[in-house]
Amino acid sequence: MYGYTRVIDLPIESAMSRHRLSRRFAALTLATAIVGALLAAPASARADDAVVQALRAGGVAVLLRHDRTVPGVGDPPGWKLEKCSTQRNLDAEGRAHARRIGDWFRRQRIEPTTVRNSAWCRARDTARLAFGRSEDWPALANLFDNPGPEKRNVEQVRRYIAGLRRGDVAVLVSHGSSISAFVGEYLSQGEAVVVRGRRDASGQVLVDVIGRIAVR
Repeated sequence: MYGYTRVIDLPIESAMSRHRLSRRFAALTLATAIVGALLAAPASARADDAVVQALRAGGVAVLLRHDRTVPGVGDPPGWKLEKCSTQRNLDAEGRAHARRIGDWFRRQRIEPTTVRNSAWCRARDTARLAFGRSEDWPALANLFDNPGPEKRNVEQVRRYIAGLRRGDVAVLVSHGSSISAFVGEYLSQGEAVVVRGRRDASGQVLVDVIGRIAVR
């Protein structure tokens, strides 16, 4: 259970005051239990009202880091992009969690208009397990140990986000290092950040972070 109960030592002068304190303590305990139950609910998410409202209005991108993988950093030596068995892939919990992400979107009645992913199998699997469809996009490539295309990819992704129209909800499944380069946010595996793009007076693309989604 999340949360805690803090007991403050105060003088109690009468049975009435003890009764009032007891009622307050019971109410606090009940509230803590309710919060804990809500946080433990299946396929729930930490996402505030502003995030949900922005998703329903559209014109936003959801940058989702691929879900949990087997232990490791990067990919094994000699890995090949076209051969999933050579890469670091989702573990069983990562696959189950990706499905819970999709469940959360469906419960919120939010249907992505576009689902794109990097060509790495862990990103593609996350997208397909969550949303049942996906499209490879080279601009979402993993930049970890691969900084060469960073400038080009950042420009492409930001322009795409800024070009989204009202009603559009684009889910872009990528990697921690890549999402950090795109929007300046570093996410845990299976976590998402919701952003909206715009252009300033000089035409430069800016990205506004609306909030995060962390499905449990």
